[in-house]
Amino acid sequence: MPPKSKHAAGLGNALMNDRFKNHNSNMHKQSAGQITRKDQAGNNYITPAKKEAEWMKMRSVTEQGALDEFLSTAELAGTDFTAEKMNNVKIIHTDQKNPYLLSAAEERGVVKKQNSKRARLTVPRRPPWNASTTAQELDTRERESMLEWRRGLAELQEVDDLLLTPFERNLEVWRQLWRVIERSDLVVQIVDARNPLLFRSDDLERYVKEVDKKKRNLLLVNKADMMTLEQRQAWAEYFVQNGINFRFFSAELAKELNEAKGNAFDGLEDEAEESEEDTDSESADSEVEEELEAQGEKLAQETKKVDLQDEKDADEQWVDEEKVGAEAELDGVPLPVAEQTRILTTDDLEALFLKHSPAAPEGAEAAEAPRRKTSIGLVGYPNVGKSSTINALLGAKKVSVSATPGKTKHFQTIHLSDRVILCDCPGLVFPNFATTKAELVCNGVLPIDQLREYTGPAALVAQRIPQAFLEAIYGMKIQMRPIEEGGTGFPTGEEVLKAYARARGFSTQGLGQPDESRAARHILKDYVKGKLLFCHPPPQEPPIDAHHFNRDLYDAGHLPQKRRAQQAANAEAALTGSQDPSLMDDPDLVPLPAPQGAKGQRLDKQFFTPGQGAGTVVQPFHHKYTEHGKELSGRKLKVMTALEKDIDPAELRSSKKKHFKGNKRAAKKVRTVGDYD
Repeated sequence: MPPKSKHAAGLGNALMNDRFKNHNSNMHKQSAGQITRKDQAGNNYITPAKKEAEWMKMRSVTEQGALDEFLSTAELAGTDFTAEKMNNVKIIHTDQKNPYLLSAAEERGVVKKQNSKRARLTVPRRPPWNASTTAQELDTRERESMLEWRRGLAELQEVDDLLLTPFERNLEVWRQLWRVIERSDLVVQIVDARNPLLFRSDDLERYVKEVDKKKRNLLLVNKADMMTLEQRQAWAEYFVQNGINFRFFSAELAKELNEAKGNAFDGLEDEAEESEEDTDSESADSEVEEELEAQGEKLAQETKKVDLQDEKDADEQWVDEEKVGAEAELDGVPLPVAEQTRILTTDDLEALFLKHSPAAPEGAEAAEAPRRKTSIGLVGYPNVGKSSTINALLGAKKVSVSATPGKTKHFQTIHLSDRVILCDCPGLVFPNFATTKAELVCNGVLPIDQLREYTGPAALVAQRIPQAFLEAIYGMKIQMRPIEEGGTGFPTGEEVLKAYARARGFSTQGLGQPDESRAARHILKDYVKGKLLFCHPPPQEPPIDAHHFNRDLYDAGHLPQKRRAQQAANAEAALTGSQDPSLMDDPDLVPLPAPQGAKGQRLDKQFFTPGQGAGTVVQPFHHKYTEHGKELSGRKLKVMTALEKDIDPAELRSSKKKHFKGNKRAAKKVRTVGDYD
């Protein structure tokens, strides 16, 4: 090959020159949003602004790694950084206890420390602005407010050593909340009935009053059908004692009621169409047609009267509630006990919204300015049922619903009626204290499909749901570690996952072991959806036992219909003798006794061998030559003989004691020959 020229440029050099040339030209074009940093040597380093698509900006960011959180904070502050390598390695041992859970004593200490710092849990405030504020100035102020808020929460984590829940870190999502609060007359916080305090933000209610004192707050406890009446009464007493305006609601029950009404209406329409077809086919006489028309007009008039009467009754009911119940409900006066625990219907909820209609203009303004609609803002954590509540109110699916948190991205306005408009805010994870991340997974705050660590949440499910209920609802048998081998008598998360994986045929590739991660996703989704029910009791002193609080949720009535039929069949087979009663599932779901291990079974088998109607002891071949195989003699034989004959052993002792203290020389006797024979 010919020799290379010194002045020739290869392909690699050409690509590098083109890259750096374009990079230098682009650096001069970028000026807005870029970060300039100068090192100790005086060299300038420029970091260009990050360009993202619009759909990327509205991503809900609730959990970040250390590096991502550092980068986002630096971006808000408008500063750059220099990377530094650090050795921060922590070794976790899992042989003694689950490192992702706390003991009862540790949890009580953490909760006590959290209560002392709870006032510092806030939501970011929107800085003041007016018509003369430019968009650039408002954006800068909002970023500064967001940065100050995040610094305060970081101080709680680093200085006070407190664990916070993953909270929303995206400024765009908080802007959606600010707009909803500003335009709403009533801000409704929707929380999950199974753990209301985790999803409630105290500071949000204060912020609503800071924006406008005329605005009101309401805590809507959704999924109340999962609670018993006793549990609703306990929570109602807690809300009343703490001055919280609340009502119970169930979007699922409202949906079923709407479907039942729709089916009944469709059935009536079908019957009416069939009657019309029969009438047309049987008689074509004009008199009959006239009679039918008259009946139709009469029916229409009666229907109109009924509708007018219903509207009148509804208006009177609203007026009565405004006079008696509205102020009592929202101004601190408690409602009647029966009304406190009642689960509202969609009509009740809409009537409740109408109580917060803005005051109608008076005088000349009343004729000119039309009465505006009542704006209701719906706020809450992801997956608590905001979209389901809106769909139940509308009676049709208008809002997309998903089990994955963060489905709603932008706030949207929906006209419920000619007097009420709903503002649906994206799901927001408010800052709150947490004991473990496993608690957040079980409460549906963190998505299960993106879960990597599943042992902690699975252990929580195993602790809260009784073993008999788990076995009955899944049709499986949990093999627990015996107490004599270190077990506690209660199943662990690993044991539950292995049992479920074996029952469903989930196994890993290659080794063929039970696939615990796949089983964990199924069980945790059932827990979040409510198939495995557990409701947290309200905090009080002394604390309420959680297992006693949920005792009524684990009977046969809470099993699926398929499992109930299987339990009944097992019970009938056990009574007829075709099935071993010991293998029958317990119909009352009574907790089973602790299992006996292989060691204990072996000892029992050795001790209770089958014989002549009595048990015998199997002894080793050398028992005759051991201490336990020797025959008694001397004093021990006399004592045992006396005890067997109910005689005091002291009576057998002689009054004269022989000490055998004779002359030592007398012991030395000459032995005769016969002595040696």
